[in-house]
Amino acid sequence: MMNMQNMMRQAQKLQKQMAAQQEEIAASIFVGKSAQDLVTVEFSGDKKLKSIVFNPDVIDPEDPETLSEMTIAAVNDALEQIEKVTEQKMGKFSKMMGM
Repeated sequence: MMNMQNMMRQAQKLQKQMAAQQEEIAASIFVGKSAQDLVTVEFSGDKKLKSIVFNPDVIDPEDPETLSEMTIAAVNDALEQIEKVTEQKMGKFSKMMGM
């Protein structure tokens, strides 16, 4: 009986730690950049786009494809950072739980 109570306490402690890590990630800001920093985006850790900044040099009405490609690169860069940090912070919980 005591073993089960200890397991329940450990599980509750683990849940609190996981929730704290998730909140920390969500509150973080991740900055993604394209080549030469011509497009910069900011995301919150919960993957909400917060801002997009275009360097005036990249805005060419004759070439919208380049602006689109650089925006995609910056967005993907930020999202990859979020995934990396999430895995670093949350992956340890998966290992603890044997997943």
